Amino acid sequence: MKNKKIFILLPDGVGLRNFAFTSFVTIGEKMGWEVVFWNQTPFDLKHLDYKEIKLEGKVRPSTDILKKAKITAELDHFTKKLNDPIYQLYKFPDSKSGLKSRVKSGLVDFLVKTHTSEKGLQRLRKKMKVSERKGSFYANCKKLLEQENPDLILCTNQRPVNAIAPLTAAQDLGIPTASFIFSWDNLPKATMVVETDYYFVWSEHMQKEMITYYPKLRKEQIFVTGSPQFEPHFDKRLLKTREEFFNEYGLDITKEYICFSGDDITTSPNDPEYLNDIAEAVTKLNHEGHKLGVLFRRCPTDFSNRYGNVLRRHSKLIVPIKPKWEKLGGEWNTVLPTQEDVQLQINTIAHSRAVVNVGSSMVFDFSIFNKPCLYLNYIVDQNQVKNWNPQKVYSFVHFRSMPSINSVIWLNSKEEIPSKITEALTKGKDYAIWANSWFKIINTTPPNEASIRIWNKINEL
Repeated sequence: MKNKKIFILLPDGVGLRNFAFTSFVTIGEKMGWEVVFWNQTPFDLKHLDYKEIKLEGKVRPSTDILKKAKITAELDHFTKKLNDPIYQLYKFPDSKSGLKSRVKSGLVDFLVKTHTSEKGLQRLRKKMKVSERKGSFYANCKKLLEQENPDLILCTNQRPVNAIAPLTAAQDLGIPTASFIFSWDNLPKATMVVETDYYFVWSEHMQKEMITYYPKLRKEQIFVTGSPQFEPHFDKRLLKTREEFFNEYGLDITKEYICFSGDDITTSPNDPEYLNDIAEAVTKLNHEGHKLGVLFRRCPTDFSNRYGNVLRRHSKLIVPIKPKWEKLGGEWNTVLPTQEDVQLQINTIAHSRAVVNVGSSMVFDFSIFNKPCLYLNYIVDQNQVKNWNPQKVYSFVHFRSMPSINSVIWLNSKEEIPSKITEALTKGKDYAIWANSWFKIINTTPPNEASIRIWNKINEL
């Protein structure tokens, strides 16, 4: 019997970790599927021995304007529907420098004002599809699909506007479509740009969110599977011994290390100051008899030099371990993960005692290894970055899923960092248990079987 064929649509690089760097393809092939990546990233998948077809083409400018309007109108709709102003904090101000930007911003504003109802939002979604049908990108996608005739299109990410044309072409040809919701915080942000027949989500919590935000969806369209991104954490073959890892990165075998996990500059503009405070706290603890160091893993898409002064000041204490991502273009979304970085991240976690950051999902990665997370929760300098403080980050909707305040250790001031690090070292496993309770809400269990659950649902389809 002929194998069924699935196209895994990669409109950008964020889906690589879930679907290319896990056992996802191998499991599908064992189930009798021909797996083909429909790849619009600059990343070459052939060196992984995967079948791929390059996806080429550009989104029409009108579609991009409609997308921006849809996101803003949706956030306004959520605000009104749920009587909750938090959704306004998800908005990013448009650039209004230059005539072209002002015209574009004016069009977006007009569309938002006239499409904030549920019916208006549905009109915007239809207009995006209509817009793409007029372009050569859509025509090329449709022609390819007619030639290849896949049984299903699985989009790895619901956010990119360039996924609309290939998915619309598939739907117009009667080919079933599905999308994976990429991140635990995406749905409240109105980042659902694509419309597909089916959706794969991390948890029942996310399934309920989907129905709240998109009431026209039926529960039967939304499959709870978990996220494949956590599966490599359970692969013992990826683990290096403490001696191997320490030798590779010049670490002191007599020290225990705290990992500082950096955020992007928008999420946490004060990260360099926070890193400095952690370094000073660790120095104080070392004077009291501890033997500690700091591992610094920056945000993979942050290529700024903003940490330079801190790293020079604490060069004997902080060891930077650069993420193994590849910069294949000028935009942030052309900075792509690699398989090597999956292993690097896992070993960084395995050989650290705890992680410190501002609101990162690394709390879940560390909880898998029964290790605690410390969330930074104080203002470094009130006048340094206008209208920013960490409390704004923690007010976002996805943090409401936290079942207990003890899911993390809160760093509410610089002065208490030494005592809280000591607490992480002595009671870390207790906090990891609470963090695991949160993880079970966010991601269905067991977390190492997400790929199998996705394929089982695909077979049902």
